[in-house]
Order: sequence, then C-alpha cells, then structure tokens
Amino acid sequence: MPVQTQCILSVKSPLGPPIEILKHIFPAQSNKPRVSFVTGLHGDELEGLYICHRLMQYLKELETTHPNAIQGEINIYPAVNPQALENSTRLWPFFSVDINRTFGPGQSPSLAVETSQALLDDLQSSSDIAIDFHSSNLHLMELPQIRIIKDFEKKLLPLAKKTNVDLIWVHPNADIFESTLGFNLNRAKIPTLVIETGICHRIHQDMGDQIFNGMLNLLHYTGTLNITPPSEKIKEPKQVQPDQVAMVQASHSGLFIKQVEVGQILKKGDKLGKLIDPVTGNVLEEITTSCSGLLFTLREHPLTHKGSPLVRIAKNLSEQ
Repeated sequence: MPVQTQCILSVKSPLGPPIEILKHIFPAQSNKPRVSFVTGLHGDELEGLYICHRLMQYLKELETTHPNAIQGEINIYPAVNPQALENSTRLWPFFSVDINRTFGPGQSPSLAVETSQALLDDLQSSSDIAIDFHSSNLHLMELPQIRIIKDFEKKLLPLAKKTNVDLIWVHPNADIFESTLGFNLNRAKIPTLVIETGICHRIHQDMGDQIFNGMLNLLHYTGTLNITPPSEKIKEPKQVQPDQVAMVQASHSGLFIKQVEVGQILKKGDKLGKLIDPVTGNVLEEITTSCSGLLFTLREHPLTHKGSPLVRIAKNLSEQ
C-alpha cells in the first residue's frame, strides 16, 4: 500500500486557508515497532524539515524497489507548527506562544493547547518510538546530539546509540521540560529521542545527512525496516553527564570573534576566540579553554552580553 497523507487537525484561520497538521503514513507489512518522526514545532528550525524530506524520498523509493521492506508503520509529521513555519518564527504568530511549552496536564485552554493536544493524542495512538527534531536558537551552533532526561535514560540510551549523533547528554529533570512534547511522550511510555543539531534559519546538509543515515540505522535496529542500512560507518557517540560538560561564558559585553569550529577536539589552553569592543577598538579578552574535550556548542551570533554562553565542551575522561 502506498504512502497515505492524513490531516490530524484543521482549524479555521482569519487569514484564509485553514491551519492544518499533516501526517504521512508509510503502512507496515507486519507488526514491527511503529516509529514516528516529528519536526517543525518551532517554525525557525529547518534542519528537521530537511531530514524528514530525505526520509520521505527514501521511503517512497523503497515502496517501489523493495515493497516488503517496511515492516513497521512509519509516520512523518513534517511541519507541525505551519503558522510559525510560514512566518519563520520560533513562536506561534499572533499568540507569541512556544508550542513546545503547551503539552501535558494543567494547560489553560487556547488554540495552541488544542493543537498540541491533538498532536500528542495522535502520536500516542500511532507510535511505539518517536523522534523529535530540533535546531538551536539564533545564537548557538550545536553538533548533532541527543539530550536525555535522567529519568528516561535506561530506555532511551540503547536507541540513542544507534542514531549517528556525536554526543548524548544525560541531564537531570527540570520543571521547564514537563510541558514539552518529548517529556510527555516519554512519560506516556513511548520512548522519544529529542535530537538537536545546527542552528535556526539554516540547513546544514552535512549534519542532516549524518542524522538521516542514523535514522535508517535506527529503523533497521528496531526491525521497522527490513533492509540493509547504508554502508556509512555509524558514529559511537560521546556520552556525558552534567558534571562532564564545561561551559565558557563571556565576562564582558562585546563582539565574539571565534577561532574554532564546532566538532573540534580541543586541548587545554587552546584559543577559542576573543571578545572585542568595536567602539574603542580594544580587545577585551583572549578566551582559551581550561580543559580538553569535544567542542559541541559554539556561539555563532557575535553580539554578546556579560554571561552569554560562548562554548560548551564535553570534557575528556581524564579531566572529569
């Protein structure tokens, strides 16, 4: 059976066309795990849209060339916040609401909450595993990574290791996570990986291709796809706990001129960049690293204020 497209929510809009959330369903040939891919919760995060595009192309071709390869249902939700995507904004337009803070119990009634509840209900009814794609904000570039709340580590870690990301960051729970899609799906016993990569308003094809290959490897691992995954070597991600992450912050306001790139392996004392005062022409600070490790977060927006994050480093084992 070929791919099917289903509208899970349609809401009238004062601007004309209705607001619709679409789901593409690749039917299963057996009862292997159902896997869902979600992207576009924030309308300025485009990396996941590219990954889902590649997945849809691959799966459509697979239906023709290997019709029995899809053993578990695969659902792709390619743009779950279409209003924000059309405006290229993180927040839902008109309401200025972060839809990824409207999931779960105790939310005040609103159109945004109605939308998020419809998405959550549909995912719960059609998923055994879910992947939620995100990019960073306008200021920071992120290496492909998965962040796992400690409470869900046991179930998520085996899946996360198959996704071809560079880093798995396990951290304690905090109140802010409890209204997110990923937290509520995990709380509902649906293992959900939250993947973050790149930066908003941009598509980094190399990172997207890396994660695409990881998704095929994951689908093969779960048995959802009965086909040999691509031959590209899958990375063994670096795993870190909160005390294994070093963050460097700006000690002055100014412009940050980077001298490194995300993904570099740093040695203690390496130059990270400098903070300059563009008005006086002075160099305010030469910034170096106090530890060795993997540079997985790097400030891309030059304008900084005192305390702004500049880099995050996953420290080497010998320095933990």
